Amino acid sequence: MVTDKMLAVHFDQPGGPEVLCLKEVARPSPAEGEVLLEVAASALNRADLIQRQGQYAPPPGASNILGLEASGHVAELGPGCRGPWKIGDPAMALLPGGGQAQYVTVPEGLLMPVPEGLTLTEAAAIPEAWLTAFQLLHCVGGVKEGETVLIHAGTGGVGTAAIQLTRLFKAIPLVTTSPKEKIEMAKRLGAETGFDYKKEDFSEEALKTTQGVGVNVILDCIGGSYWEKNINCLAADGRWVLYGLMGGEDVRGPLLSKLLWKRASLRASLLRLRDRKYKEGLVEEFTETVISHFSPGSAVQLRPVVDRVFPMAEIQKAHMRMEANQNVGKIILEMP
Repeated sequence: MVTDKMLAVHFDQPGGPEVLCLKEVARPSPAEGEVLLEVAASALNRADLIQRQGQYAPPPGASNILGLEASGHVAELGPGCRGPWKIGDPAMALLPGGGQAQYVTVPEGLLMPVPEGLTLTEAAAIPEAWLTAFQLLHCVGGVKEGETVLIHAGTGGVGTAAIQLTRLFKAIPLVTTSPKEKIEMAKRLGAETGFDYKKEDFSEEALKTTQGVGVNVILDCIGGSYWEKNINCLAADGRWVLYGLMGGEDVRGPLLSKLLWKRASLRASLLRLRDRKYKEGLVEEFTETVISHFSPGSAVQLRPVVDRVFPMAEIQKAHMRMEANQNVGKIILEMP
């Protein structure tokens, strides 16, 4: 039964995982063209950690509750909804915020069907990570058949999705991660090989793997600390796609001249800050071209990688696990 209150992840002031708690707040009501989703599960993203630290404000008009993706059942249809959604339908959603709560409102164009054969817990691992990887590879990076893609943080949520999508696009994925066990996991998902960034120079190893040609596309969530190695192993006319700054924002050195010399391009993208029209177009294309591959019998079988499932009440433990880089794939929160 829909009530006027709900539980949500909350923090009063920025800080470490210890500032997080559950709080009873008002249940949102769907506006024009929106659907109210009763949340079964929501996945954790690096953006949640940064927002909790006070370094990443939600976009204007978005909920200040954490959570960029969720799965559940349609609980209410707002005015002007045109379908095909009905009350009770299972769905998964891309969100600008608000997913780590018992209910969240979603523009109906950002809802996707749960792939056949997946649980709602598994479905919660798809929207943000897989749409991000799809956008970076297909829309921003323009990956072509036969090209080589270097994926940093290859065993995180976006990384595990990017490995599989790279194979779907008939390209060749390479990853950086650590330790060796994570590299083996990446290979099982389809990575050609992996480089332990803590023990070896991934740039030199990528050049060896490509017989000196370099990689055509780099998916980079690290940023500043990797710039020299990225440029070193980027092929002529390569595309360096930046979507995070985990390694800092400062660049000191001849970045521009090296880009120019290789005729390379540096492209940046943050999905959360895109407008609704762009996101709805992305969701539509992803739904039409990718979602069927999650279902049994697909020629290229995709699967969301779930690292660990925490009850919502253990939100602090979930954040600590991601902050320590212990996860392989997505950390999921299940709603009470």
